[in-house]
Amino acid sequence: MRILFILLLSIALFNSCQRESNQSQYDLVIYGGTSAGVAAAIQAKRMGKSVILIEPGSRIGGLTTGGLGQTDIGNKAAIGGISREFYEGIKEYYNHPENWKWQKKEDYLDGGQTRTAEEETTMWTFEPSAAISVYEGFIQKENIELVLHKKLDRVDGVTKLDGKIASIKMLSGETYHGKMFIDATYEGDLMAASGVNYTIGRESNEMYQETMNGINTKITDTTMTGLLARNAMNHNFVDGVDPYVVKGDPSSGLLPNINPRGPGIEGAGDHYVQAYCFRMCLTDHPENKIPFEKPESYNELDFELLLRNYEAGEQGFPWINSKMPNRKTDTNNRTGFSTDFIGQNYSYPEARYDERKEIIEKHREYQQGLMWTLAYHPRMSKHIRDEVSKWGTSKDEFAREDGWQQQLYIREARRMIGEYVMTQYNCEGLEVVEDVIGMGAYGMDSHHIQRYVNEDGFVKNEGNVEAKVKSPYPISYRSIIPKKEECINLLVPICLSATHIAFGSIRMEPVFMVLGQSAATAACLAIDESTSVQELDYQLLESHLVADKQRLKWTE
Repeated sequence: MRILFILLLSIALFNSCQRESNQSQYDLVIYGGTSAGVAAAIQAKRMGKSVILIEPGSRIGGLTTGGLGQTDIGNKAAIGGISREFYEGIKEYYNHPENWKWQKKEDYLDGGQTRTAEEETTMWTFEPSAAISVYEGFIQKENIELVLHKKLDRVDGVTKLDGKIASIKMLSGETYHGKMFIDATYEGDLMAASGVNYTIGRESNEMYQETMNGINTKITDTTMTGLLARNAMNHNFVDGVDPYVVKGDPSSGLLPNINPRGPGIEGAGDHYVQAYCFRMCLTDHPENKIPFEKPESYNELDFELLLRNYEAGEQGFPWINSKMPNRKTDTNNRTGFSTDFIGQNYSYPEARYDERKEIIEKHREYQQGLMWTLAYHPRMSKHIRDEVSKWGTSKDEFAREDGWQQQLYIREARRMIGEYVMTQYNCEGLEVVEDVIGMGAYGMDSHHIQRYVNEDGFVKNEGNVEAKVKSPYPISYRSIIPKKEECINLLVPICLSATHIAFGSIRMEPVFMVLGQSAATAACLAIDESTSVQELDYQLLESHLVADKQRLKWTE
C-alpha cells in the first residue's frame, strides 16, 4: 500500500508540474505576431517588462512579410518610433551587397508614393525576405520570447476576473497569464473572445452622419471637405459585360460570384467586408521563377467575366505590378476583374479556424486560376498574355513549393466599438482628437465589396472608395481600448474602433506598427501606475510616446 501511495503521489506531483509548465505569467501577453504585435513586443521589452508574443501561424510580420512590399502610407513624415526604425532597417539591409542576388543595386528603380530619395535613411519598398530578416533581427536583439503555431481557444480560452483578462488558453493546451493583453491579430479574435463589443461590415452613412461609408453605386462623389472621391469609377467593368451564363438569357442563371439580390439601398449599411487577395511576390528572373500553373480545381466559368470584360473593350492590365528589389514585385488588384476575390470572404471574420483555412485555400485557387488565365488562355488578349506569362511566383520567398504565401490580405474583419469611434470626420480633419497616439495619412480606401447586375442588365462592382485626406490626422487613444465595463486590461491596435471608411484610411502596415508601439507603452504604464487602460493619465502616456520619437502632431 505504501508503495502504491508513493506512486500515486508521484504521478500527482508530475501532473501538477506539467500543468505549471503549461501556465506562464507575464506583464504583457500579445496575441498576434503581425507588424503591430512585433512593434508592441519590442516596446514592452524596452520598457523593462516581461512579454510573450504568440503567433497563431508559422511566420511573424503579417502582410509586411507576406508580400506587401509597396508600403501604403500617404505621407512618410507621419511615421515615427519603431515603425520608422523598421524602414531604416530595410534601408540598411539593402546596403549590404550580399542581399542583391538577382539584380544589381544600381539597376533597381523603385517608384510611386514610396520612392526612396538619396538622402533618406529609410526605404519603403522591399522583398518579404528582407522584412522577415529585419523583424527577426529585432526579435533577437531584444530577446523577445516568441511562440508560433499557437491558436487561441476562441470558445472558452479567455478567463476574466473582475473585468480583467486573467489568462488565455491555446487549443494546444498552453495557458498564458498576464497583467495586460494586446490583440494584434487582423481578425480581432482575442477581443471577441473577451466579450468586447464589435461590428463587421459597413455602417450606413446616416449612423455617423458620413457621406462615404454605406453602399455607393455612383460614379463620383465628394468628401465633406470638397475633395473629389473616386468611388465606383475605379476597378470596375467596362460597359456592356453580360452577367448570364448564356449571354442575354437570364434563365441560364448568373455567372459565379454575382450577388443575386442586387447592391442594396444607396447609403445603407450591410455586413459585407471588402475583398481579400494575396499580394503576390512575382519575378521575371528565369532562374528564380515558378511559371503559373492551372490549379486542379480550375473551372473556366469562374473566369468568364474576366474574358468577357476584355472582349467588351477592356485594355488595361489587371494588376498593379510594383517593382521590388531583386527583380521581384508586389502585385495588387486592378481593373474590374483581378486578384480581389470579390464577395467570397463575408464569413471569414467569424469563421472557425478550419473554415478560415478553407476560405484562404479558395482564394489561392482562385488567384492561381486567374494568373493562368491571364498568361495562357487563348481568349485572353494577346498583349496581356505576352506580358503576364513573363512572370511567375518566386522560388526563394515562401515555404510552399509553388511559391505562394500563406498570409491572405485580410483588409478588414472585426472592428471594435470602443471608448471612441474614429470616423470620416477625423480623416478629413473636421474633428480633431486630443489624446493622440499616432497619425493616419493614407486616403480613405476600400476595395470592392460586391458584384451585381445594374439597371442596364450589365455586371458592375460596388464598394470601391478612393478619397484623399488633406493632411495626416491624429488617431485617438480611446479608439484602441474597449469600454471600461467590457474589459480594463486589453488594447486593440489593429481591429480598432473605427467606421468602415475611417478604418480604410487607418489600416496601413506602418500605422499598425505605430499603434502597436503606443498600445504597449500604455499597457506598461498602466502596470506601473496600477490602473486600468481607461484610467491611464494621457499626459503621462504622451510624454513617453514623444520621448520614443512617435509623431503625434503634424506640421507642414
